[in-house]
Amino acid sequence: MKLIRNTGDNRVIDEVRAALGHHSELDIATPAFSLFAFAEARELLEKIARCRLVIPTLPGNAPQLFGGDADRPFRNRLNTHALARQLAAWVEKKVELRGAPMPLPQSLLAIGNGADLPARVLTGHCAFTTDGLGITPGNQFSLIQCAESKEECAVLGSWFDSLWDGLPATPDAKNAFLTQLRELTAHSAPSLVYFLTLFHLFKDLGGELDEERIVKSATGIRSTIVWKKLFKFQRDGVVGAIDKLERHGGCIIADSVGLGKTFEALAIIKYYELRNDRVLVLTPKRLRDNWTLYKSNDRRNSLAADRLHYDVLNHTDLSRDSGLSGDIDLTHVNWGNYDLVVIDESHNFRNKAAHKDRETRYDRLMRQIIQTGVKTRVLMLSATPVNNRLADLKNQIAFVTEGDDTALAANQIPSIEATTGRAQLQFNPYGQSIRHLAPGGWSHLSR
Repeated sequence: MKLIRNTGDNRVIDEVRAALGHHSELDIATPAFSLFAFAEARELLEKIARCRLVIPTLPGNAPQLFGGDADRPFRNRLNTHALARQLAAWVEKKVELRGAPMPLPQSLLAIGNGADLPARVLTGHCAFTTDGLGITPGNQFSLIQCAESKEECAVLGSWFDSLWDGLPATPDAKNAFLTQLRELTAHSAPSLVYFLTLFHLFKDLGGELDEERIVKSATGIRSTIVWKKLFKFQRDGVVGAIDKLERHGGCIIADSVGLGKTFEALAIIKYYELRNDRVLVLTPKRLRDNWTLYKSNDRRNSLAADRLHYDVLNHTDLSRDSGLSGDIDLTHVNWGNYDLVVIDESHNFRNKAAHKDRETRYDRLMRQIIQTGVKTRVLMLSATPVNNRLADLKNQIAFVTEGDDTALAANQIPSIEATTGRAQLQFNPYGQSIRHLAPGGWSHLSR
């Protein structure tokens, strides 16, 4: 008897490769059976004469065909349909399957080569999964034994025979397994995928968002024109964004085009102005008039009664040290005295500095406004926060963490509020989760 470390060149899959040959017989008792473990051993399994397979058949207990967290790279290959088809063909042709009505306490792989006794038996934490076979890292404290002598193989082989003989010899378990595999190979209508997504988003609703706790009514925000103009879903977005600004110091409103990001931002700006905070709006030059109109004493300004008084600068003004931007003299701007910075079209700041010999707009925004002076909250608006790669998002989130990468690594980061219809998505790219705010409250969906 020898122990298998299941790392390096001392893995279960290596023992299986060494022992399996043409016309071998294989007995497997396993609590889980992974498509990706089958893919790794498929060429060997195609050569064997037959296989006796025991897997649990508890109601609602799938044999973990898609593996665990370590199998994410395999799932990302998007070949599970083909693997399910190949596994179904192999099971139909060479496998006799019996279902165990209870969880299996351990796994067993017995390899025979035509003799009465198996030539090699492996038992312990060696499920037919990628970590059980040693293809991906598993539990370092697991115990796996490999029997090589006739006496040891006889003892362990008899355990499998007793298990096998004690299970009903009916085709039900095999048919159920094949049905599950065939469902994986079937094409699903796009509408079904959409409905399943909605189901998983809304099935487990949590407690409602406490609007009064987040948005203090004493500020008078609910009496403002801009608040009264918001639709219910937009107010949900504003409340969620203020919550993130207070708890994390920033957030991205990533609504689709036409859902009212500007009015949501104006409501947030007014909320902080009512708290006597100083606000700066950074906008592309072509959109400057959209923002200056709502702070001017102009008949076209539907929010004139709210008397918004934030400063407006162009993105390009961050590249200048002097001159006028509207009625603001850039020479005398106190960059570090803004409590809230609103960045319209924030994806324009998705790239970090590329020039070592001069300060870029990204550098200036980070150094002079966010890192200097008072603590600055950052509200970003973009319908496309990710243009090419996730680094686009990371670079924008860095404004909230003040460039502290350790905060990103520790998952102390803001969220993305994406208000669509009556629901609000909050995406955490580093914590790998999505939270969904519906009229009833929050639900969670792991990525």
